[in-house]
Amino acid sequence: MLQRITINNLALIRDLEIEFSSELNVLSGETGAGKSIIVDSLMLLIGARYDKSLLKYGADKGYVEGVFYCEDVEPLKSFGIEDDDGLIIVSRKFFKDGRNEIRVNGKQVTTAMLRELMQNYVDIYGQNEYQSLLKITEQRKILDSFVFKNNDAPLKRQRELYDEYKGVCAEMKSLGDEQARAQRIDILKYQIEEIETAKVEPDEEQRLVDRRHILMSAERIKSALGESFDRLDGDSGAVGSVSDAIRSLSYVCSFGEKYEALHERLRSVSIELDDIAESIKDELDGMDAGERELDGIIDRLDKIRALKSKYGAYDAMQKFLKDAKAELDRAENGAEYYEKLCKKESKLKAELYNSCVKLSEQRKKGAKELETRILAELADLGMAKSKFDVVFAAAPDAEGFTKSVTAIGFDEFEFYLSPNAGMPLMPLAKIISGGEMSRFMLAVKLVAGNSGSIDTMIFDEIDTGISGDIGLSVAKKLCALSRGRQVLCVTHLAQIAAMADAHFYIDKYDDEAGTVTRVTPLDDNGKVGEVSRLSGTRGVSGTSDKSAADLKAWCDSYKTELQK
Repeated sequence: MLQRITINNLALIRDLEIEFSSELNVLSGETGAGKSIIVDSLMLLIGARYDKSLLKYGADKGYVEGVFYCEDVEPLKSFGIEDDDGLIIVSRKFFKDGRNEIRVNGKQVTTAMLRELMQNYVDIYGQNEYQSLLKITEQRKILDSFVFKNNDAPLKRQRELYDEYKGVCAEMKSLGDEQARAQRIDILKYQIEEIETAKVEPDEEQRLVDRRHILMSAERIKSALGESFDRLDGDSGAVGSVSDAIRSLSYVCSFGEKYEALHERLRSVSIELDDIAESIKDELDGMDAGERELDGIIDRLDKIRALKSKYGAYDAMQKFLKDAKAELDRAENGAEYYEKLCKKESKLKAELYNSCVKLSEQRKKGAKELETRILAELADLGMAKSKFDVVFAAAPDAEGFTKSVTAIGFDEFEFYLSPNAGMPLMPLAKIISGGEMSRFMLAVKLVAGNSGSIDTMIFDEIDTGISGDIGLSVAKKLCALSRGRQVLCVTHLAQIAAMADAHFYIDKYDDEAGTVTRVTPLDDNGKVGEVSRLSGTRGVSGTSDKSAADLKAWCDSYKTELQK
């Protein structure tokens, strides 16, 4: 549920904060006052693309922030986002250069991540959604959502079988004919032998690189070692000097313990210096073989890197080797393996067909229920003479179904509607008008939409093309819908406005900085006044406000009865 939205520097909005009711929220106002900006703000909070033209003229940056409360925090956890006792705070900063920064509970996310997350909590229905409902792919999603919403195991099993079947078909194709297999066998044998002969070890490349670095610095190292040895064991080196000092002290050891102690310390130093000098000499002797070793290391590195360019680093190389051996085994036993694949393909094909048939049966059964329930809703919305059918194409047979099968089955179907008596059933896109589309959309959402799991539903001008009694019917449906979840509705209809639990009036005014949109929460008198204005008779009829008050009272009574 959307508790609060804060908007700064978006189009005509300078600074704005709106707190919403948990039931039916209505937004109304004159055309061009800024209702669409509120909807744009909501769209940004659920993952719409930011267009820098949305930024208020003259501003460098702006932001939109929404505070939502949700009981289901699992979607948050799937993105690694911590929940704050069910609160979701979505903030979106945007800049005039087109950049924008999105955070959910403080964690930075992408637009795609925000869209995927918020689809669990908010749905917006407007002109774009009307158009999408005309698409056959969207109609398929609606029916499947209705049929399999409580048990999607059959759809999951269908996808598993489809993927496995396609995998087997790809394997059969990859085996090729005998000549192609023979060529492939030669290539695989060469690749396997090349990798196995090389006997590359884990981390070998890095070890060789480190050793090469040392060997390439051999002259510098040899010079340092030689100089050190000369200073230790040369004609006037430290070893000889220390020996002379030991000899000198030996003559005075008898004169006291402190001289004897100094003599012993020098003897210890002499032993350590002799050992160091010997170690340096060994290193110098070993440097002679360094040039030959360097040549070998360079050759080995060239070989390892050539293999790496073909097969990848060590882990990837080992996986390639394992896969190549498995493929070689299949290729060398091609006829036998192909026969096994044929049996597997035949078995999977039968299972896949049976899965498609069962899905089709479930869809057709569910489609009848969907038709009945949508027609009942349409009757309440003033379309009692309508006919609605989910029309299925003829199902393919067991031999030819693989040409049309997909991960969701082989069914091809489309929504057909006859909105008025005497009109033939025709595809939805060819027959429906704006007003009919609004009502049909509402009927679909009431029956088959995500209304069972979505906390907030937003209707952007659901009243397009309707008025009178039908408007009141739509208002009653929206009210009923809002008793199970939060509903926000942008409207021009007095009937819908009169049903509001919270009503926000949107207008704009001019100040020294330019034109600004503002939103005013209406009290009871304000609600009556706005209902009167929307009815079109305020200022014309002296009874306009009285009629609006009567309509508001009737709606309040209706809501009270609905709660019982």
